[in-house]
Amino acid sequence: MLRQLPRFLQVCNKQCVAEGSVCLLYALEAVAGVSYQRTQAAAAGIHTTACVSHGSSSSSSEEGAETIHVTFVTEKDGKEVTVKAPIGKHLLEVAHDNDIELEGACEASLACSTCHVVVEDEDYFHRIPEPSEDELDMLDLAFGLQETSRLGCQLIATKELDGLRVRIPAATRNFYVDGHVPKPH
Repeated sequence: MLRQLPRFLQVCNKQCVAEGSVCLLYALEAVAGVSYQRTQAAAAGIHTTACVSHGSSSSSSEEGAETIHVTFVTEKDGKEVTVKAPIGKHLLEVAHDNDIELEGACEASLACSTCHVVVEDEDYFHRIPEPSEDELDMLDLAFGLQETSRLGCQLIATKELDGLRVRIPAATRNFYVDGHVPKPH
């Protein structure tokens, strides 16, 4: 298995080069035949990327893809942008595909709270699956936490969320950018 991994990573790298990333999880799943969650990868110290559509465009207007409408509202300037979100994509990726400022410092590996959003309508909030313990732990670090707060990397576009409105807080807490100095173990 280990002899196959470098060769496959080369193939994966060629497929992901348009997106500027190498998806190690995809390589592990294909070679080892196991599903390896991003949270497990982060716990194991493996850096991963959000390369989802190997070799294809990650444009939000993918032809043939079923979409929903999502409105992002920024607290900084009150600007509202409604976009088409392909079913199955997380809102962090949708925001990035549409040049909406939503940080995502950990690249959707559930290791920060910089993609924190607030679901504006409680009815929509109750349509979203319950957050995992890992997401709740990261939300505890979020700036401006609200009852309807979620992480954009954990909100997946589904038909039930068509018309969703999320507010992007005016600031984030990114400890490495905001002056946090980690202590050696």
